[in-house]
Amino acid sequence: MPLDALTLSEDLIRCPSITPTEGGALDLLQNRLEAMGFTCWRVPFSEAGTPDVDNLYARLGTAQPNFCFAGHTDVVPPGDPADWASDPFKPEIRDGRLYGRGASDMKCAIAAMVAGTSAYLEDHPNPPGSISFLITGDEEGPSVNGTKKVLGWMKEQGQVIDACLVGEPTNPDTLGDMMKIGRRGSLNCTLTVRGTQGHVAYPHLADNPVPKLLKMLAALNDDPLDDGNDHFPATNLEITTVDVGNATTNLIPAQASGRINIRFNDMHSGASLSKLIEDRCAEVATAVGGADYDLDISVSGESFLTPPGFLSDVVAGAVKDVTGLDPELSTTGGTSDARFIKDHCAVVEFGLINQTAHKVDENALVTEIHDLARIYADVLKRYFA
Repeated sequence: MPLDALTLSEDLIRCPSITPTEGGALDLLQNRLEAMGFTCWRVPFSEAGTPDVDNLYARLGTAQPNFCFAGHTDVVPPGDPADWASDPFKPEIRDGRLYGRGASDMKCAIAAMVAGTSAYLEDHPNPPGSISFLITGDEEGPSVNGTKKVLGWMKEQGQVIDACLVGEPTNPDTLGDMMKIGRRGSLNCTLTVRGTQGHVAYPHLADNPVPKLLKMLAALNDDPLDDGNDHFPATNLEITTVDVGNATTNLIPAQASGRINIRFNDMHSGASLSKLIEDRCAEVATAVGGADYDLDISVSGESFLTPPGFLSDVVAGAVKDVTGLDPELSTTGGTSDARFIKDHCAVVEFGLINQTAHKVDENALVTEIHDLARIYADVLKRYFA
């Protein structure tokens, strides 16, 4: 008999796999997948200054095409367990919902992937290609020793994937609302302006960095970067903090800093936005007669788009068959490990409802866990057809 998605969901939730702890979740998946005939590889990675991370790659078959399910078993900390109605790592069903840390993001989706694959193999024991799983324990953390490095290892091993479905929770309200065919990129920048400390009564003896910082931030914030396009909303820049650290009322500070985040569409790249930031700050510095400042810019992910086509049609068709809904093809939301996978193959994302992800009393509807397994089984049927 096929594996049961709800039972496997409960088993995974019992594993306290808070990033980067494996917590038994990968052991459990390896056991279930090997029993289904998959060959499994544990792929741990470490890097100085980052936590060690264990990962799992599993594959059934050797032929192409290779359809890959991807996701993560690590979860964010539950906070104070006393705030939960039940133990976050002891799954409990109440009013038709399964409660526990990771229910929404994304242990139940992984369970549905495995259960859906099990159901597909019951009817198609010899698929015309391969099925694989790429499961990391580092998505909720730095994302340094997880999916990105496993993909590098796979390339070295000759493990090629042709299409990938990531099980992130993509639906805002109901299973079938939305799937992701791309994601915006994310850029963080810290701008630090240095001046000369002094008494506020003698400003000519000091150099106040705050007005220069504010002018630079205004130059970055005031003009929209674009109006969006057919698949992406407009690029969004947010000033997330301005810090001076001055507790004294009569002191001109020596330094001031501000931080921005840009969620950008495919009309930009991390490099082009970095140059825009550098150019606008330089223009302000020239206009004010000079400024001593530093920019610390980091890009955590580039924007990407999997154009609507075969893979999105396969997933959307499976969703329609099970739920009766035509999912919106969206690029909204934050980043995910799909930003690494898109460099290797076409990738889309579809999972459960995201309303309770990372929250106290995180949960998923039991009926939708089973429906998601049916969707994933139908995805395989459609893909290999």
